[in-house]
Amino acid sequence: MIAPDELFLGASRTADDAYQKPEVLKLGYANRHGLITGATGTGKTVSLQVLAEGFSRAGVPVFAADIKGDLSGIAAPGEAKAFIDRRVADIRMEEQGGLSFERFPTVFWDLFGEQGHPIRATVSEMGPLLLSRLMNLTDAQEGVLNIAFELADEEGLLLLDLKDLQSLLTVVSERRKELSAQYGNVAAQSVGAIQRSLLVLERQGAEHFFGEPALKIADLMRTDRDGRGMINILAADRLMMNPRLYGTFLLWLLSELFEELPEVGDPDKPKLVFFFDEAHLLFDDAPDILIERIEQVVRLIRSKGVGVFFVTQNPLDVPDTVLSQLGNRIQHALRAYTPREQKAVKVAAETFRPNPDFDCYEAITQLGVGEALVSTLESKGVPSVVQRTLIRPPSSRIGPLSDQERAMAMGGSPVAGLYDQPIDRQSAYEILEERAKKAALDEAEAARRDEAENDRDDELRKEQREEKTGWFENVFGTRSSKRSGYKRQGYAEAAAKSVIRSVSSQVGRQIGRAVVRGILGGLRR
Repeated sequence: MIAPDELFLGASRTADDAYQKPEVLKLGYANRHGLITGATGTGKTVSLQVLAEGFSRAGVPVFAADIKGDLSGIAAPGEAKAFIDRRVADIRMEEQGGLSFERFPTVFWDLFGEQGHPIRATVSEMGPLLLSRLMNLTDAQEGVLNIAFELADEEGLLLLDLKDLQSLLTVVSERRKELSAQYGNVAAQSVGAIQRSLLVLERQGAEHFFGEPALKIADLMRTDRDGRGMINILAADRLMMNPRLYGTFLLWLLSELFEELPEVGDPDKPKLVFFFDEAHLLFDDAPDILIERIEQVVRLIRSKGVGVFFVTQNPLDVPDTVLSQLGNRIQHALRAYTPREQKAVKVAAETFRPNPDFDCYEAITQLGVGEALVSTLESKGVPSVVQRTLIRPPSSRIGPLSDQERAMAMGGSPVAGLYDQPIDRQSAYEILEERAKKAALDEAEAARRDEAENDRDDELRKEQREEKTGWFENVFGTRSSKRSGYKRQGYAEAAAKSVIRSVSSQVGRQIGRAVVRGILGGLRR
């Protein structure tokens, strides 16, 4: 019988070509990560489903991406079918308690909020490094984005959604001379390139991802009433149309787990198991610094109690620095028609601890559907000898849920209503908009004061002109009738008065001389 701390994966082939020896994954080594590879149609999704069911039974929550929708069937019980009955008999599953059909507690998620509860993250949580990866920015453009985040931190601007970042970039453009003097060159072309990239993201639906309420990691780590771990399924069929967003989101989620979870060392079982389906999308065209970040998180998150399993077609899809961290391996069939495929088979064969009973290279090309080479970590973390294994059938449905079944599952979800409605609280966009309005009002008030000041200056100049006019009138002529009761003399009037004064003066002088002569003459006599 399988021990409580083991997950039953299937049965390996013995020397007499019968599948008898059970192959298991020890829960205590599940946080040493793993790899599931194989060509399309060889059974990778079923292997993932079997692992997810086993972890859930053991009380370990699971997060997995559902690329084609097939994994959603884990929320419904399986059904007896001829090929399942044959598989149960082939691996002598009745000796391990048989196969019981059951559904598993499942929470559906969707970045676009269509086939599951919305998943959101804030722009600040994503950070400039992952945003640069998402927008495929150059080094210079990434530098400008880092300056924008630094400015937001200094000025207390919350970056929650895309419009917050767009508003901040407008401010960066307006203040680029000031920021260039403080942080280095902020080119208008770089700001423009980032703004155009944000527009592309917005049209691809990224505005649904950035915002609040942001996902709480604790909601991915729930158990149901029976103590079974919740299986979180991310609807990724539409997300696959934007592989850069898919890869960036998965890396963000892994980084959040690493940053938020406490150190636990090597627990008896993982706190969470994370499956990266179509893992090559995470690494394609990724810059070296991002590969280093992934390798660092994968290496260190083990001590947080998180197991990471990469699921992909070709082991060459995973960089060597990451591949070396993956201790548990399930290798389905690979084709070896092209030189690259032949190299992939060789790499896969060389990563296993050899089994003297068969050649790994040949076995990988001869595996049937649902058959795999399996090697897991045993005591002291030593890889087991690789075994040719027939994978057990899952207890849940093989295939997708109907839309009605999915809706029912979402309605009974433990997070129903927590994330379905977006929240738009005050953040950088609103703060910068208020600043802009205040600046416009201050500018209008300043213009009004300037206009009033100009009016007062005009009035003062007018009064000064009037005072000067009055002074000239007092000196050179009469005051106007309106101001002093006098009126200005005409030229004719002035000339007549001058003649009269002249005549009067002459007459007066003659009379005066005559009077004087008369007086003097009288005195002489």
